Amino acid sequence: MSDAIDPKYLEMFPAWLRSLGEDAGALGTIVEGEGPEAVRRHVVVGLNYIFKSLDLIPDGIDDLGFLDDAFVLRVAAAMAVADEPAAKDGVLGRLAADAAPLKDFLGNDYGRLESYVKNLHKGAARGRTVDDIMTDEATRKQFTQEVAAWAKEYQAPSFTRDVKTLLKLKSFLNAKLP
Repeated sequence: MSDAIDPKYLEMFPAWLRSLGEDAGALGTIVEGEGPEAVRRHVVVGLNYIFKSLDLIPDGIDDLGFLDDAFVLRVAAAMAVADEPAAKDGVLGRLAADAAPLKDFLGNDYGRLESYVKNLHKGAARGRTVDDIMTDEATRKQFTQEVAAWAKEYQAPSFTRDVKTLLKLKSFLNAKLP
């Protein structure tokens, strides 16, 4: 981890928190669609993480609790666009593009986050695996309804615009990422 932190993240990350609900809702429509399976699978990985009870940063932690969710969505979007470059339009492309500054922020820990996201398809959230969601229409429909409800109810948490918050975030992820 680098000791020098660019203060641009003090504006960027709160914006990501503010758009998290809208981003999740828009990604949910991709899961419902008929697009490439690889793209939809990556999107399901990112969205299913939102429902994971034991995620990298517990949602109740002030300032940071939902940033890991925003980060995972961006990494999953980048993976989707890497697998299917034609999917770079709209919300998926915007989130995938956000992975570049995230990579700059995390430095060497970005690779660990990317590996973590790649392995999320193995786990379950709310008793559903990514394969369950992808292969069972009723499960997928229930999942997208829950995503839509979560997106509608989501309220962005506060974010203290202080470099110490960014240091705390980097330290937390460095300690928690496998």
